[in-house]
Parts: sequence; C-alpha cells; structure tokens
Amino acid sequence: MEKPAFLDRDRPDVPDLVVPGGVTPFYLAGRPVRGRLVRLGVLADTLLTRHDHPAPVTRLAGKALALVAALASALKFQGSFSLQIKGDGPVSMLVADCTNTGALRFYARTDDEALETLLAETPKPTDRELLGNGYMALTVDQGPEMDRHQGIVDIAGDDLSAMAMHYFASSEQHACWIMLACQMTDTGWRAGGLILERIAGEGGNHVVEDDAAEASWETATILAGTLSAKELLDDNLPSLQLLNRLFHEEDLHVSQPRALAFGCRCSRARLANVLETFPKDDLDHMCQDDGNIVMTCEFCNVDFRFARKDIATQTQ
Repeated sequence: MEKPAFLDRDRPDVPDLVVPGGVTPFYLAGRPVRGRLVRLGVLADTLLTRHDHPAPVTRLAGKALALVAALASALKFQGSFSLQIKGDGPVSMLVADCTNTGALRFYARTDDEALETLLAETPKPTDRELLGNGYMALTVDQGPEMDRHQGIVDIAGDDLSAMAMHYFASSEQHACWIMLACQMTDTGWRAGGLILERIAGEGGNHVVEDDAAEASWETATILAGTLSAKELLDDNLPSLQLLNRLFHEEDLHVSQPRALAFGCRCSRARLANVLETFPKDDLDHMCQDDGNIVMTCEFCNVDFRFARKDIATQTQ
C-alpha cells in the first residue's frame, strides 16, 4: 500500500553528500580575533548545478552559501541561520540558509529578461548590479518555541562581502572582516569564505585592549587580505595549512572542524500540507492533463507529483 502524501516525510531523491571539514573555526590567542574558514568543496558544485543560472548568478549564490555556513557554525542551539536579499535588480530575491548541523540550501529568483539585458551590456556584473537596491536580512531561527532574531539593513557595497560587513557594522555594531569567493574551477564550482570577528576577552583567554587590541585586529585583517580566491578554493591546499600560511606568527589555535551537507528540508508531507490550504477551484486549475498536480521545490529543484483525486480526499 502506497504511503499517503501527507505522511511521506522521506527526503526526495537528492544527493546524500557531506563535506566533513567544511568549516574550520579558529582564534588568535591573546588577540581580539576569532574566525571561521569555510570551504564547500564538491558540495558547492552539487548545490549550485541543480539550478540553471548564468555564471554571475551562480557565483553570487555560492558566496551566499559560504556566508550562511560560516554564521550558522557559531550557533550553540538547534536552529538555522538564513540570509535573504530582496532588490530591484535582475536577481530580485536571494535566499540561503544553513542549520546548526551544517545543512545548506539556496534559492535565487531572477527576471530573465532584465538579466539577459544586463549580461549583454556587462558580462561580468558586480553583485550590486545583479541585486540592485533593496534590503538584506539575516535571521536566526531558534526553533518553534523560541523567538526569531532578525536584522535588516539596506543593500550597500559592490559585492556580497561588503554587504555583509555593512550589515554587521550597522545592525549588530560588530566589527567583522569578510572575504567570500565562488568560481568555476577545473573540477567544478567551488565556494568558500574567511570571516574574522573582533571580540572582547572570552572563555578565560587574556585579550589585550585599547591601542594594542586595535593594532592586533588591524594586523589580522591585513594578513587575511593576502588570501587569494585561488588559494581559498584550492581542493589540494588543506585548511590547516592555509590558516598557518596566514596566521602562523599570530598564535593561531584551530578548533574542531564542522561538517557541511546537502540540506534541503522539503518532503511530500510538507508540500501536501501546503496543497491542503488551497480551495477546490485553485486545485482544479493547478491540475495537469494527466490528473496530477506538480509542485517544484525552489531550493533543490525536485518535482513532486500529487494525484488530484488524492488531494481532494484530504481537503474536502
């Protein structure tokens, strides 16, 4: 007997892919600096190629995935960290999120005509040219029994790294240095990021203050700025080796790496629950000639087919 759609909570037929060392947390002892190195590896290609976007949109999406992966790795509870950008550019919406366990997904909505016009005039547009003017929101979801925390700022800066730094400076009053990169390589799409945060003394570590702290922070950001996108996205350069290249003279301490995974959370049950909210006439209009209603998950691009007669028995 076939399982009813509203009870089918199995994952769809999507890649079961995990990158064990996707995020490497670290700190510089005695300095007001902690950070995360993010490298999606083959996961970037798997996530990004499920959507047929032009390369500039794919690069923007890859950087968004690296950003939320870095931010979610700091969560100390069960939940997720999400990025949402809405603008008046050819990419009218960009959504990416990552759970505390490292499950990643994204969705980009584009105006194909506007995008085609932009790319004809500017083959390599900036992230700002793709997004236009609008707002950027970062949301921490702590689960159904806890309030969500959300900050919203205007889109500012030419690339997503600058937009994120503007967010933390204006919404959180928190000093951050962020580098994000996504490129097509010989082995497919790769994406990654390096984030530094300026912190006060925590966890029993002695951290210098005032002028010395400012100098230590400036030194760390200058060293981080020597990192190239090629190094960041190089599968053959281990993360520990990369961090040692940058900070070997700054008393680098590396914490336990964290995994990242293909993490769309759709299921037939979720979508069946959505269909149950539609009136009968809307369901009839959605029905195709073969008697099925097809719903596509915007995140993983999987089609789910529901027999119209089965939905009818659940909703009427």
